[in-house]
Amino acid sequence: MTESNKPSSEISFLGIADCGPTHGPKDGFSIEGYTELVRPALAAADLRFGNCERQYSGRKLGVGLTAHGCQPPEMAKIFTDCGFDALTIANNHMVDFGPDALLDTRALLLEKGIEVTGAGKDLDEARKPAIVERNGIKVGFLGYSSVLPHGGEAGPGKPGIAPLRIKTRYDVRGPHSPTRVRTDPDERDMKMILDDVASLRKQADVVMVAFHWGVDWVPRIISDYQVTVGHACIDAGADLIMGHHPHVPKGIEVYKGKAIFYCLGTLCMTSPLGPMAEWREPAWAHGALRNHTDLDPDYPLMPYGKDSSKALMAKAILSKEGVKRVSFLPMIIDKKYRPEILHHGDPRFDDVVRYMDWTSEDFDHKFTVSGDEVILTA
Repeated sequence: MTESNKPSSEISFLGIADCGPTHGPKDGFSIEGYTELVRPALAAADLRFGNCERQYSGRKLGVGLTAHGCQPPEMAKIFTDCGFDALTIANNHMVDFGPDALLDTRALLLEKGIEVTGAGKDLDEARKPAIVERNGIKVGFLGYSSVLPHGGEAGPGKPGIAPLRIKTRYDVRGPHSPTRVRTDPDERDMKMILDDVASLRKQADVVMVAFHWGVDWVPRIISDYQVTVGHACIDAGADLIMGHHPHVPKGIEVYKGKAIFYCLGTLCMTSPLGPMAEWREPAWAHGALRNHTDLDPDYPLMPYGKDSSKALMAKAILSKEGVKRVSFLPMIIDKKYRPEILHHGDPRFDDVVRYMDWTSEDFDHKFTVSGDEVILTA
């Protein structure tokens, strides 16, 4: 079914992950250049949602977590270039330069006509869903982050991010076996999220939840808490779960007929910082990133590991009865840091599909190629 012949009672949806390049015109990169290869597909969709990974403000407290977390407001043009209808701002960079920059970012996006969820002036505002209506179909979005800088969570009267805090414990199996790391969601945050899902279920025809979560940069590994939370949200009434943060695409699960994208990868991201310290650990060290993957020298501004040039765009057909069909569009990020949607018959398309099948092993999933998209079923 093409976009042009879908019934008028249905709408098409595209979801993407992290977006927030740090290199702009002063560095020789045009803002519109990042998305020039994907804009036609985004423009053809009825509804677009993603993760705004940066603060956009001229107000910096000078206590930034990282030097690149806050960008000039003009860099936010990337979101209007792509026609985003709603964004989550629940992520680890949304408090990098303090609450003023967070509130400026939220206000800027709203001024651009983009609905926002996931962070705000207090916990109530951070929990507020973004609701968009198209063709009489109401779609609601919620956003939360388990990657929280110290003090970054929103609270009563306190600006910040809608939190999903995590408890970690270890099963030590001796010096000759890797330690099993077990993780569980904080009970209070889990209850809050499920209450939000249930409340939004009464307001919207389709409920989507975005999580900034998971193990950074490392392929395939998904934490226990992600599966627990994803399943619980669907049990509470969510129709689709979309994850981001690791910068590499991770497994896809079809649970009770509904899709969980544990990580879609990246849309547009660059970093001026170079490799983090974790990449410099010796490869033989327990837990070293280099046990899993190396950096790609062809992508010096994307120091997230060799698999970070692969990415997905989630696609769904929505109606007042819910999600009718879910698929993904395989993408590759080229050496100009531009995401490109791949076409069936391109060897790179097959490579991404094989990779996703490998990274989704042990999750219920079936991939069926239809045109340039990959349909998901259990």
